[in-house]
Amino acid sequence: MHTRVRPRPRTAAVLLGALLLLAGCADLPPRTPSWTPLFPSEGIPHGWTVRQWNDLREPAPAQAVWRVVDGVLTGAEPRGTWLVSEREYADFELEYEFKLGETGNSGCALRAPLWGDPAFDGMELQMADFRYNTEAKPAELTGGLYRAVAPRVQVYRPTDWNRYQIRCAGSRVVVRLNDTLILDLDLDQQTTPTLRHDGTQAPPLRDRPRRGHIGFQELSRGESHVQIRNARIRELR
Repeated sequence: MHTRVRPRPRTAAVLLGALLLLAGCADLPPRTPSWTPLFPSEGIPHGWTVRQWNDLREPAPAQAVWRVVDGVLTGAEPRGTWLVSEREYADFELEYEFKLGETGNSGCALRAPLWGDPAFDGMELQMADFRYNTEAKPAELTGGLYRAVAPRVQVYRPTDWNRYQIRCAGSRVVVRLNDTLILDLDLDQQTTPTLRHDGTQAPPLRDRPRRGHIGFQELSRGESHVQIRNARIRELR
């Protein structure tokens, strides 16, 4: 003869509470991913590599060393390099502050492959003004996706700290500069090829990778270098 054992009232209550909690969690929105600082330590950044400005296949000269000092990442000498993440990203939000000198020129690589020029084989969000290139077109100035799309409005503050907020999610790219919306694009609608520096055509933004590396460029003239601080990223799932 088998005797049926009834659960203790306390055990039954715990089980009921757990079931209700699980049922409630099903209705909750996904948890927002946390932010990860890109340069949390002083000195040479870990998890990054330095490459030539016009072809990420090529390593930079040995003396081209980017460093973090007092929380600020500074570009390397000689000019003409990218600091590129070893990690790849697809959908993400990226925020950072940047400052350029009188003839500063930099960029932020987005979804770049580890070959070719990020400006044409990935995407490059530009950081430069007319003092570097007096003949620059709007898509070659701060806030533009280099030579492809100009910012809606120019709100860059020369020689001051500026703040980018970048969101890449599938075909959508949204960029704010100094809390002003300057880009809101559907890459699938960007079908016009852009011209490389040698005059040949690069793929339109529609056909650029949707996953790749991020990075920062040093192409400034003179003694000043690009400065980056408070850089952080979070992947979107």
